[in-house]
Amino acid sequence: MALDPLHVFIWALAFFFGSIPAGVVVARFYGVDLRKVGSGNIGATNVLRTLGWAPGIGVFLFDAFKGGIAVWIARALGAPGPVLGGVAVAAVLGHVFSPWLGFKGGKGVATGFGTLLFLDPWLALYAVPLGVVALLLTRYVSLGSLVGAAASVDLAFALARPDWEKVALALLAGLIYLTHRDNIKRLWQGTERQLGERVKPPGPPPA
Repeated sequence: MALDPLHVFIWALAFFFGSIPAGVVVARFYGVDLRKVGSGNIGATNVLRTLGWAPGIGVFLFDAFKGGIAVWIARALGAPGPVLGGVAVAAVLGHVFSPWLGFKGGKGVATGFGTLLFLDPWLALYAVPLGVVALLLTRYVSLGSLVGAAASVDLAFALARPDWEKVALALLAGLIYLTHRDNIKRLWQGTERQLGERVKPPGPPPA
């Protein structure tokens, strides 16, 4: 079956939205190369640890919105369910493999959250609090992200969501687990950084 050019365009647009590296742009305003401080990740958590709460929250909201707006546009254009699922995956892939950063990027959590919120807000209402609880109990952002991703898949099956949504959420969760493989290793070793630990940006080079 031939692909609908409109659907291909929608997926490409979602990938483009997802690829915008908000963390890198914001950090540059502070004179910091985000890829060279802290974890080297371009996401909101590294921004928070390096630059503080306000920039961190701003980057999180932008990263979430860019995923959500992609789903919203696709739905407004009348895209069917399977295409919407593809949009969610494309937006997160864009964030993780940003062409603006040599096809490198973040871990996809905020963008994944934004796509889920617009894709299925009721499911997000159940899944996200589970991740937040894990975060608050352990202060590990990575663990909260992993719990939330797994919960979204479990709930999609428990709530008998359409097959296309189950597949999309399973792909997103798998991608998030893949990008967190180093975090999983550090969690196992007990060396993962907790929420609130600050990273000092590098100062100017010595004269």
